Amino acid sequence: MLSVSVEAKKISLDGKWELTFWEQPAGGAITDPADMGKVKTTTIAATVPGNVELDLFAAGLMPDPYKGDNIRLARKFEGRQWCYSRSFPTPQFTDGQRLQLTFRGIDCLADVWLNGKLIGTPENMFIEHSFDITDAVRPSGDNQLKVIIRSAVLESQKYLTQSITGRNDEENFIRKAPSQYGWDIMTRIVSAGLWRGVELEVLDPVGISDVNWVTLATDPNERTARLYVCSQVRMPFDMYGKVTGEVTLTRNGKNVYSSSKILNRHIDRRTIDLKEADLWWPRGYGEAALYRASVRLKDEKGNVLAENTQNIGIRTVKLERTDLNAPPEYPGKFGFIINGERIFARGSNWVPLDGLHSRDASHYDEAMALVVATNSNILRCWGGNVYEDHRFFDLCDSCGIMVWQDFALACAIPPNSPEFLSRMYDEARSVVVKLRNHPSLILWSGSNETDDALFGQKQLYQLAVDPNRDQVTRKVFPEVLYQYDPSRPYLPSSPYISPEVFARWDRTKSPDSMKDIMPEVHLWGKRGYYKEPFYNACPAQFVSEIGYHGCPNRTSLERMFDPQYVYPWPEGGFAWNPQWQAKAIDNDPLPVNFAGGRNNLMINQVKALFGECPTDLDKFIFASQSVQAEAMKYFIEVWRASKFDKTGIIWWNIRDGWPHVSDAVCDYYNSPKRAFYYISNVQRDVCVMVLDAVDGKYPVMAVNDTRKAVKGAGVEISDVVTGKQLYKGNFDIAPNGKTLVASLPEMTGQGMLLIKYSVDGTRYMNHYLYGNPPFDLEKYRQWINSSGIYSNVK
Repeated sequence: MLSVSVEAKKISLDGKWELTFWEQPAGGAITDPADMGKVKTTTIAATVPGNVELDLFAAGLMPDPYKGDNIRLARKFEGRQWCYSRSFPTPQFTDGQRLQLTFRGIDCLADVWLNGKLIGTPENMFIEHSFDITDAVRPSGDNQLKVIIRSAVLESQKYLTQSITGRNDEENFIRKAPSQYGWDIMTRIVSAGLWRGVELEVLDPVGISDVNWVTLATDPNERTARLYVCSQVRMPFDMYGKVTGEVTLTRNGKNVYSSSKILNRHIDRRTIDLKEADLWWPRGYGEAALYRASVRLKDEKGNVLAENTQNIGIRTVKLERTDLNAPPEYPGKFGFIINGERIFARGSNWVPLDGLHSRDASHYDEAMALVVATNSNILRCWGGNVYEDHRFFDLCDSCGIMVWQDFALACAIPPNSPEFLSRMYDEARSVVVKLRNHPSLILWSGSNETDDALFGQKQLYQLAVDPNRDQVTRKVFPEVLYQYDPSRPYLPSSPYISPEVFARWDRTKSPDSMKDIMPEVHLWGKRGYYKEPFYNACPAQFVSEIGYHGCPNRTSLERMFDPQYVYPWPEGGFAWNPQWQAKAIDNDPLPVNFAGGRNNLMINQVKALFGECPTDLDKFIFASQSVQAEAMKYFIEVWRASKFDKTGIIWWNIRDGWPHVSDAVCDYYNSPKRAFYYISNVQRDVCVMVLDAVDGKYPVMAVNDTRKAVKGAGVEISDVVTGKQLYKGNFDIAPNGKTLVASLPEMTGQGMLLIKYSVDGTRYMNHYLYGNPPFDLEKYRQWINSSGIYSNVK
């Protein structure tokens, strides 16, 4: 039974529902429950939040979609319609109160019916949908709620295909996670469901509709800050002048600010000047200080009528950026400044935590623990994903993790029809207003690689169409941010092909040549040897995608494959093995003659570093993970050692959202690969590293990503092969600086250097692999094991 008192206010409708499904009729989708009797249906139990595939699995109608190549069996359900049904009793509410029904997430094209009445037609997976059902519920007894979801695949046929797009047209008009249609990091799983919670809420006549907190200015030296808070309230006209608005700030349980005033209108704006302010800083640069911020509405007797309380952080953010980077005559800029301090950004791209997004929230804590363990200070929320919920941002707020948030567009030119522009305006406004109070959120980006999409295929870039004509990223999103979040920087796309870059592009050269004049780039090479000019001579200041493949651990392979498919190496290699093929990942929804695809990148990488590819599975796993680890370590060190000239590296990526073979440094089961440990070691706030030789000398560089001066002690560099000590000394680094510790003669042959150093009494180690490939795999294993650095690698 479901009941509610006036005090309870919110009632969850999560839990057990019924799920009925049928083939969507060729003549058009069924949108009225009264017409469901015209088709053959099947009904099973369902769980909300959920995805239909999970309910089908629970009902025994399909095997575990994440095992082997079972995901291909989900294809046949893409043409189905789905109806979620449940009943609920009418809550108690009084005259003047309203009853609101909210769906936190519907995937995706739906018709919502209550007691036989159509109350809404939501068509966007990403945003919350609320409906006033006060006049639709029955005075007493049970109410019948039904949500009919149409086939996204079939409904997409209604739209006229664009002449240019860059990716699969299926996904372009439908507002659901692009990666659901298949990606190189995600299997095709065009799902449906009530993927976030469903809730009833009793709304009082007096309430708080929205509160927006903004930091106007900070002075870290004086510890002062100026804030702005805008509260929007709802109340009957006869309450104007009778309601008091109270604003308070507390820090560590201590009240640091309080003010009250009578409200004569529905908008309350205030400016707050704080002394002894504790600012929010990214990891390494200071404490991620949070305040408890409350807005209360009180009646004339002091009774609280409504309250909005949330954690806020006090910080300013600026993106220092130029359109062009054409050194040496025009060195570009791309870097983040927090509270006036230039931040070196180091961290990961954040991709879907699960192909079945109803399970995203269950992964938040473990995934964020992995991010913190790598000492990352930034996450880039990739545009092929959903927008994460408050819990994700709360974790980033408290852990000092900056968030770069793409709008949910990726690798395809978005439609520019009036209908679609309106749809994107509503989506952007909903998401921006929902997330704008989180201090961790430092950047809105219009898309992932939609500018690049025009140049991804030769027949497109020969048209030389200017991506700056796109109205979604150049007009709609800036207009939304101008109105609702003007304090945050905006980047039209990543990477951004500005009008200046487009004008400077030499049409006789490949579009890849534009990377030479762009300050922020994605670096995806051939994944051969990682010490190539493509990587180490890139002139950009900021790289926001870069990565290398690495095979998962054997325990993970044994979880994702059936036993007979774990070992892929008989004649034919990957090509014979359908389960390794399915985990490649290929984007085609049907089994095809697929010869390993991206799996073969691992083979190429292993051969580039070790000369040959082992056929023993355990040796292959070690070799593949070692190449990935060395490459990722190298990329981060090259970027950090060039601090000031370079401002950040966001590598790909912390964790998979699907069990497969990938660039991630931890797999779907949260099992770290070797790269996870190598990255954690070189992303310390203070790090000493040996770099490739210049003019016969190895630079020994120390970097400091903190706001305090650092004295390093006991630097020892020795040859792992011979045990000979090559250097011993100390170092000093200025706040947020770097220093050259020493220059060592270049070594001959092949081997490994061991670097030891101390900071604030804690001993750390690092290594440097010297010589030219190919290296002997067993010698490498011996060197890295004898170094003792990664004894915690499982």
